[in-house]
Amino acid sequence: MKKILISMIAIVLSITLAACGSNHAAKNHSDSNGTEQVSQDTQSNEYNQTEQKAGTPHSKKQKKLVNVTLDRAIDGDTIKVIYNGKKDTVRYLLVDTPETKKPNSCVQPYGEDASKRNKELVNSGTLQLEFDKGDRRDKYGRLLAYVYVDGKSVKETLLKEGLARVAYEPNTKYIDQFRLDEQEAKSDKLSIWSKSGYVTNRGFNGCVK
Repeated sequence: MKKILISMIAIVLSITLAACGSNHAAKNHSDSNGTEQVSQDTQSNEYNQTEQKAGTPHSKKQKKLVNVTLDRAIDGDTIKVIYNGKKDTVRYLLVDTPETKKPNSCVQPYGEDASKRNKELVNSGTLQLEFDKGDRRDKYGRLLAYVYVDGKSVKETLLKEGLARVAYEPNTKYIDQFRLDEQEAKSDKLSIWSKSGYVTNRGFNGCVK
């Protein structure tokens, strides 16, 4: 009887020890998985933060603006600047304004308005240029550029106020936005758009009387 009792106690102890060992192993496995998951989450967060930091400057580099010094405004779409230590003429990319000083050409309606407004804009802050992927100069040797004052597009202002039309040129980076600006003024019949048939695909019709 004593031997049977001892055997039963030994079996119970064996089962108890086995159960404890199993629970301990499961706990270790669970802790290991938890640590691994935390590690993966940490790595994922660090990766995302790195990606965000890497992506932040990218948006700021969409426009590579070059500061220049204004010499004078010539007309609505042309200015003279000091660029790289030299005086240079800048012809605005993608826009055209009525003529005021073109040789063998008359002064056209709204030409003086465009010239005056352009002068106001380029004298109102830090003047900056942005070049496109195409040629930097036209056949007359003029710089071809997008023009900004304190980071704001001068040409968009002229287009929205109906003082310029979109003129197709080889560089068309902002053509879609410029078309929207032009359409805004056209819908409101501002300035050049107030005269039926005045604006054409080749320029403007008519002279100031």
